[in-house]
Amino acid sequence: MAARDNHGTGAPWDDAFRVVGQPLRKVDGLAKATGQALYADDVQLPGMLHAKILRSPHAHARIVSIDASAALALPGVHAVITGADLPIRYGVIPWTPDENALAVDKVRFVGDEVAAVAAVDEDTANAALDAIEVEYEPLHAFLDPREALATPEPQIHADIRGKPVRGNVSKHVELEFGDVEAALAGADLVLEGEYSFHGSTHAPIEPHCAVAQVSADGLLTLWSSTQITHYVHRALAQVLELAPERIRVIQPCLGGAFGGKSDPFALEFCVALLAQRTGRPVKMLWTREEVFYAHRGRHPMQMQYRCGAKSNGRITGVDARILIDGGSYSSFGLVTTYYSGQLLTGPYDFPSYRFDSTRVFTNKPPCGPKRGHGSVQPRFAFEVQFDEVAERLGIDPIEIRRVNFQGDDTQTVNGQRITSNGFLRCLDLVEEASGWKQRRGQLPYGRGLGVAGSMYISGTNYPVYPNDMPQAGIQLKLDRSGVVTVFTGGNDIGQGSNTVVRSIVAEELGVAYDHVRVVAADTDLCPVDLGAYSSRITFMVGNATIDACRKLRHQIVTALAEAWEVDPRRIRLMEGRAFDVEDPDRTVPTREAFQVAEARFDTLGSTGSYNTPQLGGDYRGGTIGASPAYSFTAHVVEVDVDVETGIVRVPAAWCAHDCGRALNPTLVAGQIEGSTYMGLAEALLEEHGVNRFGLHRGPSLLDYRMPTSLDVGDIHAMIVESVDPEGPYGAKEAGEGPLHGSIPALANAIHDAIGVRLRHLPFTPGTVLRALRDQGGKGEGAAVGSTAAATSKREAR
Repeated sequence: MAARDNHGTGAPWDDAFRVVGQPLRKVDGLAKATGQALYADDVQLPGMLHAKILRSPHAHARIVSIDASAALALPGVHAVITGADLPIRYGVIPWTPDENALAVDKVRFVGDEVAAVAAVDEDTANAALDAIEVEYEPLHAFLDPREALATPEPQIHADIRGKPVRGNVSKHVELEFGDVEAALAGADLVLEGEYSFHGSTHAPIEPHCAVAQVSADGLLTLWSSTQITHYVHRALAQVLELAPERIRVIQPCLGGAFGGKSDPFALEFCVALLAQRTGRPVKMLWTREEVFYAHRGRHPMQMQYRCGAKSNGRITGVDARILIDGGSYSSFGLVTTYYSGQLLTGPYDFPSYRFDSTRVFTNKPPCGPKRGHGSVQPRFAFEVQFDEVAERLGIDPIEIRRVNFQGDDTQTVNGQRITSNGFLRCLDLVEEASGWKQRRGQLPYGRGLGVAGSMYISGTNYPVYPNDMPQAGIQLKLDRSGVVTVFTGGNDIGQGSNTVVRSIVAEELGVAYDHVRVVAADTDLCPVDLGAYSSRITFMVGNATIDACRKLRHQIVTALAEAWEVDPRRIRLMEGRAFDVEDPDRTVPTREAFQVAEARFDTLGSTGSYNTPQLGGDYRGGTIGASPAYSFTAHVVEVDVDVETGIVRVPAAWCAHDCGRALNPTLVAGQIEGSTYMGLAEALLEEHGVNRFGLHRGPSLLDYRMPTSLDVGDIHAMIVESVDPEGPYGAKEAGEGPLHGSIPALANAIHDAIGVRLRHLPFTPGTVLRALRDQGGKGEGAAVGSTAAATSKREAR
């Protein structure tokens, strides 16, 4: 790990961090390890019914009729609902509400929700589903985004918010910054290439689950495995036409999400309505197969890039054209379309840049925000092309990235403000740790090293729905016992955000780490937070927590200074005690300090909040992708390619990530390792696809292949601390940025190993063997190009 930035003198009253920067255990770590943590499926209520959903067998069809009479006649069946019971559309993005909890007029993918049943147990509910008769009128299904773009009829969606949809186009964005054509014309080298990124899904260990209960006074309580309690609360009020004060949403412990639980989902609306209809609690737990249908995973993209550069390696201009397969519904697709272009303009300086991105609807499971939302795919394409630019110009791939470094305290070509930027240090670390200078191009044939760089947002200026209220809020309550209770609307999805909140409170108020209680993600108890997406929680909730703590600390210090008759600047709170720095013998436990403050100011509590400053370019869409801070990452990946079987193994990967400041280095290292693993996994093994009928190829963890611990080599996580001026204690994101560069670094390593340049994911053994077969340059699919180093390796072998 990189060296820490703050070290104290050892005196109890110095200004060094005491909690922040320490590898402390997670708030919920012991509960999870001992089986005491409660997840949504652990919620058991008296008289609870179980619900199941009937799903479409067709990829695209009109619903002619639904007959549920036989299902309702079954013993133990309490209710059946259809789209007619939930006709109001919703969507996480307010400008694109195109989903119904249950299909109203037609189904749009195999697995689309048609009806829901509540019964005494799951077996009875499943039997009732079999008894429901649905008559469909099949329609032509679009399974290829190019066909969906070229063929406007039949439309998958005719209108959204009363506005007609243009053919099957979900969103189109075209933006240009500078004169790209002139920049390319003035370049010494212009490279053009086509790239494609396949679909993949999140595969969290916990499936979606929701439980609803309506109290005697009409309060609807929903427990859901969601990462956006606030948005689910808003959507329930809208779809059920229920006053928001009559709804409470609680997120229990979550068994992973990675973006896959950041939409409102059908099960949440269905259990809520079924609980209202039956007067009994209702639970719905999706099977693994249903989770694959719900999807919201990585968007497949087909990308064309042109990059111009001078002979010294300096980029002159970049031009991108991107076709995005959105699946059957919008989800976050409006944002995805912007992110596919807006988030590429770092860590390198682009003097000119243009992107033309089109997202289309297809009759496949809906895509959404998987870890690194919208920018992983373009990053793969550009970094692979940039590597080829370096090769053509005879420049070391790491050195060309240094040459184009954009710097810190600057602005990108598309108007994004860059504050701290530790990318050069990231490059230095991976170069040294991997032995890049000594080993690249010198390993035996079949072995190679590749590099890539990236950047990502730490939250976004775009609050999903327009409002002037804070994006994150915190409330604190101090008890006379010395315990501090924190109420946060932030969603801890396993990344440790509640732990970050606890650490900040312990640091700011000087209490013992274990004396801080965290109550999170309960819309009745906690201030509003917008959820766990876009790597926003550490930055935004962290700043809100500091705000609340410092208001409260001011009261405590003021009261104690008055009692001791000293200047408030002499008082410190740390390590469970209050000190007078000029009289070390004058000290009391923090609980006594709290009591002095309560006597002086009344019951102690405070609130804090955070909102982003005004950010982004002055043009339509300029705020989408604008962030108060950006993280930066460099990867080096080592591969071992078996040229007989086409199998690619990764014995080692190095990732250096600029997280601003590591508030908890163990958590940061875990995020770096997990992100790198996830990127390599989806590049080598994972694929979320459908057959020619629109049926998922393998909706199970037996068929959807992911690497186990035995399949993963050594991942070396290195933390770079640039100390951002806007982040909490200088912190930036660490949960998504470290994924981006792992995939292009892998591709570039394969090129170094065997001399073929893979431009189309995934890198299956068949893809590698085809590339080797076509190494002479005749192949179309793998887009190959042989290097002198690889040729000499092959001859030596």
